[in-house]
Order: sequence, then C-alpha cells, then structure tokens
Amino acid sequence: MAKVLCVLYDDPVDGPPSGYARDGLPHLERYPGGQTLPTPGGIDFTPGELLGSVSGELGLRRFLEGQGHTLVVTSDKDGADSEFDRELADADVVISQPFWPAYLTAERFAKARNLKLAVTAGIGSDHVDLDAAIAHGVTVAEVTYCNSISVAEHVVMMILGLVRNYLPSYHWILDGGWNIADCVARSYDVEGMHVGTVAAGRIGLAVLRRLAPFDTHLHYTDRHRLPAEVERELNLTFHPSAQDMVPHCDVVTINAPLHPETENLFDEALIGSMKRGAYLINTARARICDRDAVVRALESGQLAGYAGDVWYPQPAPADHPWRSMPHHGMTPHISGSTLSAQARYAAGTREILESWLSGAPIRDEYLIVDGGKLAGTGAHSYSVTAR
Repeated sequence: MAKVLCVLYDDPVDGPPSGYARDGLPHLERYPGGQTLPTPGGIDFTPGELLGSVSGELGLRRFLEGQGHTLVVTSDKDGADSEFDRELADADVVISQPFWPAYLTAERFAKARNLKLAVTAGIGSDHVDLDAAIAHGVTVAEVTYCNSISVAEHVVMMILGLVRNYLPSYHWILDGGWNIADCVARSYDVEGMHVGTVAAGRIGLAVLRRLAPFDTHLHYTDRHRLPAEVERELNLTFHPSAQDMVPHCDVVTINAPLHPETENLFDEALIGSMKRGAYLINTARARICDRDAVVRALESGQLAGYAGDVWYPQPAPADHPWRSMPHHGMTPHISGSTLSAQARYAAGTREILESWLSGAPIRDEYLIVDGGKLAGTGAHSYSVTAR
C-alpha cells in the first residue's frame, strides 16, 4: 500500500464555503488543439467546489483509502520541522500545487527514501528539483493543459487592468472619491499597441488569440516556432529571442517555464532595453525576473506597470518589495486555481494516481521526468543542468 503526501493551501479565513456563487460549471468537450480533458475512472467531488485547499483534499480521500492507501494532507510545508518534512521520509507519492509549492529540493529527495512519484496538481513543476528527480529515479508528472486557459484569461485581465489603470480607479470609488482626472492620467487604450509573449506554448498562444480581437500588433519568441499557418492567422511577428523582441513591445507577457535558460532572464539590462513606459506581465515564475530590477524600473518609470501572481518564495513574506512597489497589479498565485481549473486538475491528479497505482502508463503529455530522464511534456518544455 502507498502513502500519499498531499500539500495544499489553507482553507478560507472563515472556513470552507457553505455555498458557491454559481451552480456548477460549463461543460467542456476537450482542450484547444484536441487534447482530451482528464479521464479518471471516477471522481468523488462536485465540480465547482473548492478542492485545492486542505479541506477539499483534491477529492482523493475516499478513492485512496478505499483501496487501503494512506493520504496525509497538510498546508505546513516550510522549515525543517514542518509536517511535510516529518511525513516525507516514508512517503511514496508527493502531490503539490504551484500556488502553494512544496519545494522538493535535492536535500529533501535524499531524505525521501520511498519516494517514487511527484505530482503537480496543476502545471509547472519547477518546484521539483528535476536533476534530483532524475538522479533518484522519481517520476514527475503534472496535469498538462488543466489550467492553461485559466492563466491566459488572467493575463489578459492584468494587461487591461494595468493599461486602463483599473485598480487605482476602483480604489477611488472605495475611498468615496470621484476623481476622474486622477484615474485617467495613467489610462490608455490597448488598441494599436505592440504586445509580445515570451513563449508561445499553450498559455502564450491562448493569450495571443484572445488579444487579436483588440486590434493589437502581436509578437512572440519561443524555442519552438509556431506553424506558418498560425503566424498568418494571427499576423504574428516571430523574434529569435526575448532580447530581440522586447524593444518593439508596449506590453510583454512572460509565459515560459522556469529552467536554467529562463532564470533571471528579465534582469536590469533586458528591462532597460524595453520601451520606456512598457508593461510587464508575469504569471509564469517569479525567478524569471530580477526582483529588485523590477522595483527599480517601476520607481524610475522605465516600466509603467508590472502585474503577475508568481512570487519567490511562495507564500511571499510580508516585507516582499513587490507588495509595496508603485504601479503594480500583483495577486497571490491564483491565476491557475479557479474553481473551474480545480475540477480539472483534481480529476487529472486522480487519473495519474490511478495509472501509477495500477502499473499502467501515465499519459505522455502528463510526464515531466520518467525513466531517469526528461520525458513527454518535460522533454519539450524544460532543460536541466548538465549532468
């Protein structure tokens, strides 16, 4: 029997919801591009309920305990005496979310003698040391595509929020004011702007598709160039690197995974090469940007705004400078954890567990590391340190 250790974020301040704003979720047939949604043998939850917090348990307890397995769910993940560290030594499976990541470092891999599978309930497995996973023969999987559209919608919302100066205008109303001039002094139209994405995978391409109707000029850079017919359809301009692309853009959105090639990509020099007054959106990973360079660029006016929902570490400390820097639109890491997305990544996590527990192959598109090497989606999206 397996021990499954699941790390989820805390419940709402006032406890689990007693009801929900909407009844149910829209029905989706499949993802854009044809990939099927998760197909577990069954689910023990109601889609549209809060599943990603501790009390939700990703809907896994009845399934796992019904087969004699052990499920431990905690939000306590940081520090040597955390519940995560105490339970890790004999865990066979670790499940974590990018929004509240249990960082599986090389040191933790060394302590996890029984660990065989690390599952990301969501997408983005950079909180797992992939080199260490390869060295220890641990399979790493994530629920590819489960929340890609959720994140893309969040990106478009943040672009509009910054460019239209929405958040400061909203606060004038909360404060009882009606100061139109203050609201519009930093408000512009997105129409006609040049918008570029760093990476045009599932999320980046979805962002471009959603911005096309705004009559923007669209740019992208990616290690894998899009098909010519897609470039023609969306009138995309391809650039071989971020360094080539960003000087042309009024808005840049980062939609790349974190790996050695992207870490600290947006440093002082790259941000300095952007148009003065450009906007930078980062729902990918915080360490793709130099934390203090972003702060300085906002203070100097080099950037007109920065928005995103990724931080390092997560949760971010109270004194993190991105909480108080000017002209930002930061949120906690929520872009991929809507109630809609939770239903998909909970179902996908169960599908992965069903496959692994029965000895059946895990979907190739879910695999990041398998058989001692990058595999599936991981081989396409990630790079690891030379071994």
